[in-house]
Amino acid sequence: MWVAFMSQCGFAQTTSLNGKVTDNGEPLALTNVLLKGTEMGTATDVDGLFELINIPPGDYVLMVSSLGYLPYQTKINLGPGESKTINISLEPSAENLDETVVTGTLKPVSRLESPVPVEVYSPTFLKKNPTASVFDALQNVNGVRPQINCNVCNTGDIHINGLEGPYTLVLIDGMPIVSGLGTVYGLTGIPNSLIEQIEIVKGPASSLYGSEAVGGLINIITKNALSAPEFFADGFATGWGEYNLDVGSKISVGQKTDLLLGINYFNYDVPIDNNGDNFTDLTLQDRISIFQKWDVERKDSRLLSLAGRFFYEDRWGGEMQWTPEYRGGDEIYGESIYTRRWEVLGKYQLPLEEKMLLSVSYNDHSQNSVYGDTEYLADQRIGFAQLTWDKTLDNHDLLFGSAVRYNYYDDNTPATAEADHIWIPSLFAQDEYAFAPKHSFLAGMRYDYDQRHGNILTPRAAYKWKISDHDIFRVNAGTGFRVVNLFTEEHAALTGAREVVIAEELKPERSVNVNLNYLKKIYSDNGTFIGIDASAFYTRFSNVILPDYETDPNQIIYDNLNGKSVSQGVSANLDIAFPSSLKIMVGATWQDVSNTENGVTQQQILTESITATWNLSYTFRSLKLTADYTGNLYGPMRLPLLGELDPRQAYSPTWSIQNIQFTYKGWNNVEVYGGIKNLLDWTPNRGNPFIIARANDPFDKEVTFDNNGDAVATPNNPYALTFDPAYVYGPNQGIRGFFGVRYTVF
Repeated sequence: MWVAFMSQCGFAQTTSLNGKVTDNGEPLALTNVLLKGTEMGTATDVDGLFELINIPPGDYVLMVSSLGYLPYQTKINLGPGESKTINISLEPSAENLDETVVTGTLKPVSRLESPVPVEVYSPTFLKKNPTASVFDALQNVNGVRPQINCNVCNTGDIHINGLEGPYTLVLIDGMPIVSGLGTVYGLTGIPNSLIEQIEIVKGPASSLYGSEAVGGLINIITKNALSAPEFFADGFATGWGEYNLDVGSKISVGQKTDLLLGINYFNYDVPIDNNGDNFTDLTLQDRISIFQKWDVERKDSRLLSLAGRFFYEDRWGGEMQWTPEYRGGDEIYGESIYTRRWEVLGKYQLPLEEKMLLSVSYNDHSQNSVYGDTEYLADQRIGFAQLTWDKTLDNHDLLFGSAVRYNYYDDNTPATAEADHIWIPSLFAQDEYAFAPKHSFLAGMRYDYDQRHGNILTPRAAYKWKISDHDIFRVNAGTGFRVVNLFTEEHAALTGAREVVIAEELKPERSVNVNLNYLKKIYSDNGTFIGIDASAFYTRFSNVILPDYETDPNQIIYDNLNGKSVSQGVSANLDIAFPSSLKIMVGATWQDVSNTENGVTQQQILTESITATWNLSYTFRSLKLTADYTGNLYGPMRLPLLGELDPRQAYSPTWSIQNIQFTYKGWNNVEVYGGIKNLLDWTPNRGNPFIIARANDPFDKEVTFDNNGDAVATPNNPYALTFDPAYVYGPNQGIRGFFGVRYTVF
């Protein structure tokens, strides 16, 4: 009888379940916690904590869900009287379509409500293939390709939909401080740990951002100091001897001011020559970047922030026996670049009832370079100020603005006889009119005055049809322009050991663009999420500034195209997130970028026909281990040959870079990760007799020239080549392992 009584009491005992829900250590409030098949559930508090009490003993399925995160479920066994604690880390969904974006319209808006298609990439995306710079991190974004422009110094730019780097405007917190001279180096040294998100717009955006936003723009948005972690550190090393360290901290200064401090250091000093041409396969670098951002809490949540960054880099590439004592000489070839750069940017919302925002930025970039025995010394300064007025009247969402930009540029080359000082004032306005519950139309216009080119008008228009909460159709049309930037046009020549020729007074480029976009979300009953983002684009350029590599192998001739240039194609991204924690992100782009002059149409040099990117991620929850398999694939591109006798391939093969990474999150605040980059060990020397032309004679001392200055075939130069490292379409760095640790305190 006593045993029976105790047994009944045991079965009558109830249990409890408590725990904490986080995202990479950061508490998640208002997260739904539910025992499947019951009415027992709750939501987490501001600290991410939850508790369920009076649960009958038994087996349950715990379900946890939060907007923007993958649903989580796990089996729980609760014995009589047991109190169990479980800590849960949610994974962001493959593609959160409800982010707030600012890049498309210069005002905060839900991505679904934006009339301009904006792609958003979070720090979680960047961590799936850890890199030492934003430049390298973009290699897994569909339709975006980091292009290395020189086999020796490894500098490069960003291509969007096949368009050259000068057509891409790079912003930091909405400020155009990475351009011209800084475009080549400005994408390195931005600590990835400080990035809140990266927003990408494909297609002309000159009506809001002016020159350089002809092909698209990339806006790197840094974290707000008020909500940043207290401390973070992320360091990794690779089998090639690369070391990267990001360290940052939030420091409270008074009751209403927070300072965000970040430091990035990167070092690589082990010369490697796996392709046997006696040149470094990867440029050696010693780089430090220091970033500070002050955010002040003001009345009525008005914005006030001030940020600054200092960047210094010493990089060199060249013959394996090069040392600094050979810098600038003609005995041992090397390309050595000292770069010093500082930036400041600030935003201040005026203390008025109207929503008016003043944004300012300034940067100073100094470069001391030698390319063999050619010295290049340059200074650039860019100042920018902009005032915007955001106003809503009935169904009209209005934006008015005025901006002024100051460019200073000077170098020691013959192309710059005297320092260039340019002031470019601008006015712009746009109106998004919601003329029906599911339909809106945006119209905008920008006016710029450039003393070199006069008045420049760039209109834009956009139509959005919100078919449902899960279906959006958009049409965007507009124009773009790009004024001449001598350094941007000239840099390929300096790094390619060729003479620059400006054939005539270059005119500003103009473009007309049409873009169709369809965005769809699908939520299945079992918790699976599917996102589809598809676009078709067409851009026609006039007055295109083209580098001519082929007329004279010793020159790069810049001229306005007497004809047309067209970029057209289709692009699609597919994101799938399963409740099992499997995430799939796949993107593909087909594009045709061609130039037509004198009735002859040719594919643009160094432009791929097809692009594919992917990211497969799976979390083994019981092991607290995540596996990420990332990769990209690029189709054939036309390559710059030095003449009819050049034995190198005229077109690149279809090639792919693939990576795998494993991340362990079993310890509080600590992540350990490692993996392999370039699993296929692919490098562009495959199928080619050599990559760098005349690597054995980089100063052309043994090259014979005819009366026209053209190289002629000789027994020791049978292909009539001159030294040229511009034949480059992919990284020379082969397979390598990596290992890293992240530590975060919230």
